Amino acid sequence: MSDTETLGARLAHAIAAKDESALRALLADDVDFRGLTPGRTWEGSGPDEVVQTVLGSWFEPHDEIERVVDVTERDDVADTSHVSYRFDLRTPGGSFVAEQQAYYRGGQTIEHLRVMCSGFRPR
Repeated sequence: MSDTETLGARLAHAIAAKDESALRALLADDVDFRGLTPGRTWEGSGPDEVVQTVLGSWFEPHDEIERVVDVTERDDVADTSHVSYRFDLRTPGGSFVAEQQAYYRGGQTIEHLRVMCSGFRPR
């Protein structure tokens, strides 16, 4: 990961690495977060709530994110950026793939974050 990567690409890689410090550093102190996973919606404000949701609930300690696949960014829509990415995962239940779409706003840090996840799908 390089400093020239966008916030979106850095977000994908921080999640894949399960790097709490890197994820927290990408988020503004008052980040407004909403997430959608199969069967549940999530909300939070502040880096600690986002980190707890993403790395404490969406991915369990035994879930191994083997690699990030296909980080794709699109042109901004006014002040909102978009990144999508897929993870190859291994859990005690087998091999899976998950895709997330993230929309975010911010300058040096992410101030507004919306993430939608496909859930873990069998590979």
